[in-house]
Amino acid sequence: MDLGLLLSQASHGLNVEMTARLQVVGITPRAYCVLRTALDQTLSQGEIATACDLDKTTMVVTIDQLEQAGWARRVSCPGDRRARLIEVTPAGRKLVARAGKIVDAVQADLLAELPAEQREALFAALQTVVAGSQSASAVCDRTPRRRAAA
Repeated sequence: MDLGLLLSQASHGLNVEMTARLQVVGITPRAYCVLRTALDQTLSQGEIATACDLDKTTMVVTIDQLEQAGWARRVSCPGDRRARLIEVTPAGRKLVARAGKIVDAVQADLLAELPAEQREALFAALQTVVAGSQSASAVCDRTPRRRAAA
């Protein structure tokens, strides 16, 4: 059994399904993640990028797209004039609510084949792995590139 391959295939399948279904409301999974993360918090661009596991360049492009669509805006950070906080607009809040229902449905559909106790065990196990030793980036000469989100 190749855990890396199984996780990669599951992640890719989830991302494809999420991308396809979120198209209905005009947002990508990455943009949804950024908006949802910024929704009820006062976070900088960098903090949101870390929370969403995005590199700096991808985050800037994503925020640019969200601003152009009228779903978010950058505001000055009172404590650091170089930093920008991300604020979700009222239109962005409505979008997150609509997209959240889609995300919930995709996850429910994906997990429907598992009994409830296996779903709970899967989430608990993944949270443990993510929070554990794999949460710190290993030092390597060539960091593997992440597949670009659509």
